[in-house]
Amino acid sequence: MINSAMHYKKTSFFVLFLFLYVTTSCVQNEKKTYLALGDSYTIGESVSEADRWPIQLVKKLNEKGFSLSNPDIIAKTGWTTDELQDTLMTQTPMSNYDMVSLLIGVNNQYRGYPIEQYIKEFEELLISAISFANNDANNVFVVSIPNYGVTPFGIQKGENRIRQELLRYDIIADSISALYSVPFINITPSSEKAKTDDSYIASDELHPSGKQYCEWVNSILPIVEDILGDM
Repeated sequence: MINSAMHYKKTSFFVLFLFLYVTTSCVQNEKKTYLALGDSYTIGESVSEADRWPIQLVKKLNEKGFSLSNPDIIAKTGWTTDELQDTLMTQTPMSNYDMVSLLIGVNNQYRGYPIEQYIKEFEELLISAISFANNDANNVFVVSIPNYGVTPFGIQKGENRIRQELLRYDIIADSISALYSVPFINITPSSEKAKTDDSYIASDELHPSGKQYCEWVNSILPIVEDILGDM
């Protein structure tokens, strides 16, 4: 009876130890999750998958010691705010992402949509982004719209007009982001280097190159490190 009791205790202790070891290992190895919402700039039109800025961002974060899984990207070339909204209605993301980004609006400007539509739908999208991030605005960031007016395509369409209209969009996005205490990251100066440096433009003479996206990531990194560092 004594031997049986001792054997039972040893077995129970071993099972408990194994359970704690596996549980601790799973927690330590659990990777943080990231959702990127947007349009052609987020999906990386005309660049390789590795050159997309959300992919580059995760790679650099992992190199710095953070542990993130590959980003989930909900974005498509040509999408306007309402088209992104429609997709989120049918393709509902999880509500527990550790980090969510939003970059949208260039196609509203390009198609000449009413600015009032952008104001309304951008705010709604930002609220959705927060809901996907555990309802925590601290886990969300917004990226400015790059100035495509300096590209060969944009110059033909009217460089100065495009710049002024996109500036208005960014002011709106910045103001709405501030209302929700969400960081607004201005990558537009990097995009404007494309006017004098062709290496900042993809082969389609419109979208950013991987080099330009890399520069965006360098601007985004400090904000994101604060987000992840507070978790």
